[in-house]
Amino acid sequence: MKRNVNLFTAGSLVVANMVGAGILTTSGLMAGYLPHSGYVFLCWIVGGLIAMSGALCYTELATRMPVVGGEYVYLKECFHPILGFLTGWTSFFVGFSVPIASSALGFIEYILAGINLAEQGADPLLLLWLKKGVAVLLILTFTGVHYAGVRLGSRIQNLLTVAKVVMVLGLAVLGIVFGGGGISAFTNGVDAPLRFTAFGTAMVLVMFSYSGWNASAYIAGEVKRPARTLLVSMVAGTSVVMILYLSINVFIFSVLPYSELQGHITVLEMASVRIFGNWMGNAVGILVGFALLSSLSAFVFLGPRVYYAMAKDRLFFPFAAVLHQKTGVPGRSIVIQGCIASLMVIIGSFEQLLIYTGFALHLFPWMAVLGLLLARKRGLGDETAVRIRGGPLVPLFFLVSSLFIMVINAMNRPIESAAALGTVLAGIPLYVIWKWRWGSQ
Repeated sequence: MKRNVNLFTAGSLVVANMVGAGILTTSGLMAGYLPHSGYVFLCWIVGGLIAMSGALCYTELATRMPVVGGEYVYLKECFHPILGFLTGWTSFFVGFSVPIASSALGFIEYILAGINLAEQGADPLLLLWLKKGVAVLLILTFTGVHYAGVRLGSRIQNLLTVAKVVMVLGLAVLGIVFGGGGISAFTNGVDAPLRFTAFGTAMVLVMFSYSGWNASAYIAGEVKRPARTLLVSMVAGTSVVMILYLSINVFIFSVLPYSELQGHITVLEMASVRIFGNWMGNAVGILVGFALLSSLSAFVFLGPRVYYAMAKDRLFFPFAAVLHQKTGVPGRSIVIQGCIASLMVIIGSFEQLLIYTGFALHLFPWMAVLGLLLARKRGLGDETAVRIRGGPLVPLFFLVSSLFIMVINAMNRPIESAAALGTVLAGIPLYVIWKWRWGSQ
């Protein structure tokens, strides 16, 4: 594959993957677990540091192995091909197809909420199929955009990401200016004790919002000047997102009483209504919907690169390794991914899809960072590596903190975590079949 992706596009993919429904919905849920806004801010800061440590580790991994594929390549090279296959298999359903489907459904949910269609007496069954139909159409549209080539896909991606950042940051700044802002955002709370397990649960929500810090690693084989581009895109992208997240929370907690926002999802809309009136609440719903489009586009862009890398190693359907003759993209992978995501829209709901992804989002990045320690010991890719400072401290910080979050997630969501783990393990017999069917060809 040609190196056609520049620094700006790589960075926009990182930001677009991270800034989605999470930051716009989780602060109120976190307030339901924590007694004070100071703890909420602490969670967002700690989560940002975990994401930054992961981004630094992935920078070294991606420059040691500067090819497309992300975790699939790292686990295959550092451990065994079966682990690479399992992460690719999971990415096909959980890592990319599910987020594409949930982003499309989230878009139409927010848009319909913004225009109050449900309150105008629309038939619920008709409304349900309208949502699913629009979501499928949206997925097929972006599938077509990225099938047309990296140049068009990059331009659309950059435009959507810039619009998202301007919208989120602009709303936060306006809210802080007109809402008073200041120290009051950090002194908002209720009289209740802090529970350790509740802090862990809040961190699970935070890390869901930060997931995506590793986006540009998936296209390491397509970026120009990989050593510089991968480092700057992941570190700068994560830094921008941390600033956005903290700004949004200053706005929310400086406007709404803590007891009023505890347990609520639409806290950003609530804060906007408090300052600007009901019309702003509707407008925010529409803006949030459009903000999800850049996330949807980024997932459509990245996923097929994993399937392409697997197919080249004869660990996926052979058609996935075929590049389009004119555009040079893995066109068939893009199309099949769009079909799977559309099917998930038809058979699932927004909430079910979000819950299902939680456990798997952390498992394979954890294993990849563990693999970094092995890669260093073996000298794998030393000649091209951008080695991060701090020795083993940065990887160990990521490993310990991510393991804690996975344990808390499994304790609080055992059924969903078991379902995600079951999806991963279902890939083991398929690996044997693929090796037998195509491995010797």
